[in-house]
Amino acid sequence: MTRAWTHWATTTDLRSLRLPSHDAGTGLEGEPLGHALRGAPFVFDPFDAYDAGIVSNPNVIVAGSIGVGKSTMVKMLLERALPRGRKVVVIDPKGEYGALASSHGVRPVVLGRDGWCDPFSRDERDACDFVRVLVATAQGAALSAEQHYAISELFTQLSSARPVRLLRALYGLVEPSISEQGRSVQRGLALTLYRFIHGDLAGLFDGEGEPMGFTGDLVVLDLSAQWSSSSLSVAALSAVGAAQQVAGEEGTLGYLVLDEAWALLGDDHALRWLQGSWKLARSRGLSHVLVLHRWSDVGAAGDDGSAQRARALGLLRECETSWLFRQPPDEALVIASALDLHAREQQYLVALPKGVALVRYGVHRSIVRLTPDPHDLELIDTDAAMRA
Repeated sequence: MTRAWTHWATTTDLRSLRLPSHDAGTGLEGEPLGHALRGAPFVFDPFDAYDAGIVSNPNVIVAGSIGVGKSTMVKMLLERALPRGRKVVVIDPKGEYGALASSHGVRPVVLGRDGWCDPFSRDERDACDFVRVLVATAQGAALSAEQHYAISELFTQLSSARPVRLLRALYGLVEPSISEQGRSVQRGLALTLYRFIHGDLAGLFDGEGEPMGFTGDLVVLDLSAQWSSSSLSVAALSAVGAAQQVAGEEGTLGYLVLDEAWALLGDDHALRWLQGSWKLARSRGLSHVLVLHRWSDVGAAGDDGSAQRARALGLLRECETSWLFRQPPDEALVIASALDLHAREQQYLVALPKGVALVRYGVHRSIVRLTPDPHDLELIDTDAAMRA
C-alpha cells in the first residue's frame, strides 16, 4: 500500500484564497444587519469594530447600482445606532430619508425654507480655510495667491468677536468694490460673496436672526431643492461643514451620511477639505458614510493621473469598511481598480443578487444578505411610487 500525500490547508490559507469554509462574522454583539451566507448573523458598527481592532478607522463606503440595497443597509445601520446614543446627521440630496426622520419624531430640515445654517468653525483659522474652500467651489476655480491673501486680510478686519453672519460681514467689507470698473481681486471676491447673500445661494448660509441649531440625535438635511442645480456641491459642502459640528460633538460618537457623495468627490476644492476631515475622523469620534452608485463618477474626478483623481481614490481607499452591492460589469471594473479588488471579488460584484453585499472590513471579507425586520421595512420602501 502506498501513501498519497495531500496539502493540509488552514482556515488562514482558505481566507487568503477567498474561500472561507465558515464565516463567523465580526464577532461583535448587537442586533444583526443580515446573515453571512457561509455562517453566522452579521453584526456591524464601525465604532465597535474599531474598538475590537477589526478596522483602523470608522469611515464607510456603501456602493452599488440603483435599487440593490444601499439605502436599506444605511437606514438599518442608523436604526441600530440611534438607540445606543449615537448622533446621526444625514446629507440627503434626494429627500429619501423622510420616513427615517418621521419614525424618530424629527422633521427633515430644508435649508432656505426652515432657516439658514452656520457651517463655520469657532476657530478663526478653520473658518478662514472653509471660506476659501467655499469661494473656490462657488467660482469653479482654485484661488489665486492674491485671493488667498485677500481673504486672510478680510478676517483681520473683522471685530474680535466673530460675527454670527460671517459671510455677510465679509461681503460688507468688499461690497463697495462691485461698482469699480475693470477687474480686481476685491471685486471678484465681492461678486462671488454676493451669490451667498443676494444671489442663487441666498438663504442657505446667511439670513435674518440666528442660524438653525441642529439638536437631537438625528438631523436630516434635505438638499433636494439643489439636486438638479449647479449649486449642489456648494450646498452639500456647507451642509457637511455644519453637520460635522453636530455629529462629532465632544464626548459623543456620530455618523455623517453623505448620500450621492459624487457631488463632493467631483469637486477638487471640496475634496481637499474632505481629506482633512477624514484624517480627523478618529479624534472626532465621527464615521463618514459615503453612498455612491456610479463608480465611473469617481473615476471621472479629474483627468487620469491627475492629483484630483489620486485624491478621490485615496479618500475611498482610506475607508476601512466597504459595503459593495451589485455593479454592472463596466462599473465593477472601475471599482476593482479603485479599491484593488481581488479577481474573485470582482466576479462577485457582477453576480450579487438584490439585498446581498460583499463586505470588506479590515482584512476580512463576508458575503452578507440583509435581513430587515418589520420596522426596517417601513423605513426602506423606496418603490411605493412604482406600485401606485
